[in-house]
Amino acid sequence: MGSLFALLSAMSFAFNDVAIRRGVLYDAVHKSIAVTVPIGVPLFLITIFLFDCVGHFSNLSGLSIFLFSLAGIIHFVFGRYCNYKSIECLGTTLAGPIMQASLLVSLFFAYFILNENLTHYHIIGIILILLGPIVILVTRKDKITKSGVAISYKAGFIWGILCAISYGSSPLLIKLASNNGGLKLNIIGGFISYLSASIFLFILMIAFKISMKDIYRLEKEGKKWFVITGFTAFISQLLRYMALALLPMSTVEPIQRTSTVFRVLFGYLLNRNHEIINVKIIFGILLSLLGAYILIIQLNTIN
Repeated sequence: MGSLFALLSAMSFAFNDVAIRRGVLYDAVHKSIAVTVPIGVPLFLITIFLFDCVGHFSNLSGLSIFLFSLAGIIHFVFGRYCNYKSIECLGTTLAGPIMQASLLVSLFFAYFILNENLTHYHIIGIILILLGPIVILVTRKDKITKSGVAISYKAGFIWGILCAISYGSSPLLIKLASNNGGLKLNIIGGFISYLSASIFLFILMIAFKISMKDIYRLEKEGKKWFVITGFTAFISQLLRYMALALLPMSTVEPIQRTSTVFRVLFGYLLNRNHEIINVKIIFGILLSLLGAYILIIQLNTIN
């Protein structure tokens, strides 16, 4: 069941990223964060009641609340902003392989902090994951999409790496916060993460004197895609938190890397004129995906 949750989460993540690609064509990335993050709070609250998790609030320690909160701020504010900026610069398809680097960050923490095993198969998988973005970087010839959207490789790669660091570190915080507390505790953790991220976001808006009226003044198309992104982000995060409650971090994170394939599929179906999709890009994606699957097979053998 945990593997299914992780796979469905990967699909939701992919659709989420394809949707945000459309949204940032009309409005700024920081506006998308102001829309997509707060949406998760009421949705997670509803989920808490649907799954009868209210009684598990008493099982949370102060440390768990802190770690869930920190995970939310790192992932939903910093990580999401960097992810969306990378997608704005590169498109969903090109940004995908760079995000695979988040798996390396997750595995680093899994092996050196959670004491999970490392073999030569993991090294092979890691090398293949790294080769994906390298192939794309050295073959960067396309500078503009069919719809006329310019591609910024350097900025996109920088934002992508920053996103990978954020996305790769948050699963460790979630695992440490839950402390094998089970599915319901992790659902509560998702609520705490979203709530903390939303509070932090509004503190930033106040600190930088950003007008609420200005931030929520959106183009009609941008608003539509940001709301869709907010809902799909909630679904993907709910499934991710549930998967992490049932499986080791080093199993969940590689499965989630399959989102790169779904990015290409959904991107072709919805955004083909706004994306760069060619044989070399697909080859780079397949290399990184092969690396992820080698890790999955090896991890399943160990477990």
